[in-house]
Amino acid sequence: MSKKVYTIEHAYKICKMDRMRKNGHLPACLWFTGLSGSGKSTLANLVEQELYSNGFLTYSLDGDNIRKGLNKDLDFTESARAENMRRIGEVSKILCDAGVIVLAAFVSPLKKHRRMLREVIGENFVEIFVDTPIEICEQRDIKGLYQKARAGEISNFTGISSPFERPEHPDIHIVTQEETIDESVHKILNYIIPKIKIN
Repeated sequence: MSKKVYTIEHAYKICKMDRMRKNGHLPACLWFTGLSGSGKSTLANLVEQELYSNGFLTYSLDGDNIRKGLNKDLDFTESARAENMRRIGEVSKILCDAGVIVLAAFVSPLKKHRRMLREVIGENFVEIFVDTPIEICEQRDIKGLYQKARAGEISNFTGISSPFERPEHPDIHIVTQEETIDESVHKILNYIIPKIKIN
């Protein structure tokens, strides 16, 4: 039997609104979802550079980096993937509470996990679907992960032995075959900047 944990939420003098006023903008969590190799991290990095150079307070969260630290104890089973998403969602929520614009690049293949993220992060959550055909993702795969997955050397690999459920109504849909990288960056900036500016 597990022990009951008693917690008391403290009310601090400095609140989210205070931090937003100091930062000069509203927070947001730009959540980039798509297959491995779709260009999520590249796109998030370019968008962050533009936001940062224009005075916005930003922070990037990336799948590989998170799994080297915070989530290094998790594997790729379904339950571990759910916990991976839950932890990242809570970190993103904290960063948004600090007034930061979070750029999160994660495969996040399941609709139920993305629904959970939207619930946890709330109104600050912006789902960005980086839509790239799996054939293109495999061509870009410098780590050889797709090849290993097809050979059975990697199990539970999204797009090969594990499903990717396409977002049906993303806030922003990036179709990489139809847009240049610059067009994709500006599509995201044109969407988010009016929403985070404080008039």
